[in-house]
Amino acid sequence: MSLRPIIILPDQRLRLVAKPVVAVDHGVRTLMDDMLETMYDAPGIGLAATQIAVDQRVIVLDVAKRKDEGTAREPMCFANPEILWASEELSVYEEGCLSIPEYYEEVERPARVRVGYFDREGRRCEIEADGLLATCLQHEIDHLDGVLFIDHISRLKRERVVKKFTKAAKLEAPERKRAPKPERAASASSGGEIR
Repeated sequence: MSLRPIIILPDQRLRLVAKPVVAVDHGVRTLMDDMLETMYDAPGIGLAATQIAVDQRVIVLDVAKRKDEGTAREPMCFANPEILWASEELSVYEEGCLSIPEYYEEVERPARVRVGYFDREGRRCEIEADGLLATCLQHEIDHLDGVLFIDHISRLKRERVVKKFTKAAKLEAPERKRAPKPERAASASSGGEIR
């Protein structure tokens, strides 16, 4: 397992629609493990592959740690998750996002959902969720469709947060140009993997 860098707004890769997972194989399971480690380190309760610039429909969650810090971890991994049903009843949660750090806003979503997905072993599963788990599933599945939680708030608030993060990215850009260049990744001819 290894930590992966989380991309931050206004990175346009957050707006891409992820491609379906063809098969849940060793590579996808390694991705899931890396995502869990990255999510716990951040710390967060959910992470989509698009947030680490991987173009696959994979999400990981663990809402147990959020509910009670004394509980054991309960990681959940989903490949190709899709909302099969959503309740008409709505609920409001204050949401945040690892790709929009330190910004929180109340978002209204369906209170209950049923989600179909493939688990770590490639088995087709369904889960019914309510409360925080339902909100988290919807939030992360949105990521796979290029949708951010700020798309569910007022236009004025959304424009303000995008402007703030765009300005911060421009201020950081000159610092990155002055930093020493990292060593090049192994080439494909030497057996290295390029992602």
